[in-house]
Amino acid sequence: MEGHHQFHHKNQRQQQNLHQNINSTTINVVDVVDRFPQWSIQETKEFLTIRAELDQTFMETKRNKQLWDVISNHLKEKGYHRSAEQCKCKWKNLVTRYKGCETMETEAMRHQFPFYNELQEIFTSRMQRMLWAEAEEGSKKKATQLSTDDEEEEESEAISQKGRNRKKKKAKIVSESGGSSNSFFTNLKEILDEFMRQQLQIEAQWMEAFEARENERKLREMEWRQQMEVLENERILMEQRWREREEQRRIRDEARAEKRDALITALLNRLERQ
Repeated sequence: MEGHHQFHHKNQRQQQNLHQNINSTTINVVDVVDRFPQWSIQETKEFLTIRAELDQTFMETKRNKQLWDVISNHLKEKGYHRSAEQCKCKWKNLVTRYKGCETMETEAMRHQFPFYNELQEIFTSRMQRMLWAEAEEGSKKKATQLSTDDEEEEESEAISQKGRNRKKKKAKIVSESGGSSNSFFTNLKEILDEFMRQQLQIEAQWMEAFEARENERKLREMEWRQQMEVLENERILMEQRWREREEQRRIRDEARAEKRDALITALLNRLERQ
């Protein structure tokens, strides 16, 4: 009888501890809900609209604490009182859910997340800005190359002009020397032949330099394309690894949840049997 009484007293004490733990957990959850009310759909859409307008600034700034303060102030102007830290946490949660939806195969499962389209538009705009920046950088390089070619063409034109001036000067000297007509034409023919030879030599040098620059340009363009392909492959691999890690994390979370449920069920069954 005494052993049975002790066992009954121990069973009552375990039930009281279990009820106290459940009550304390309920109180903590209520406190958190009271301090941090849930985001409504309209409030979240307003938040994403403001975040989309500042996305480029976020990408260009390393320390973005002030930007989260700006978002918090904009929300307060619209009647939603959220701190900068709450806005930052909300953004991280939304991005995590968006990336999780990307791993889903069916569109119906993706649309279960009500803000999928807004986040997809933000990341699509970000990718377009990056592509535009790369295109503008490539156009600047081409413009620099063209300006270099123009300068070299001007130099060759100046050399040609010097040759023509030399020819005119020599022809003037011959005409002023008062020589015979035959010697004049002979000297003129020699001057013209020399001038044509110099012109052909200059053109050959210019064509050789032009071909060298063109080959160098093609080589740089090929290297740039190869680098872009390597970067694209690295991006695909990183994205694939991230999705694998997210899938493994989801599996671990589900396994932990199942174990927790099984332990709670076993504990309740044990208490009922006792």
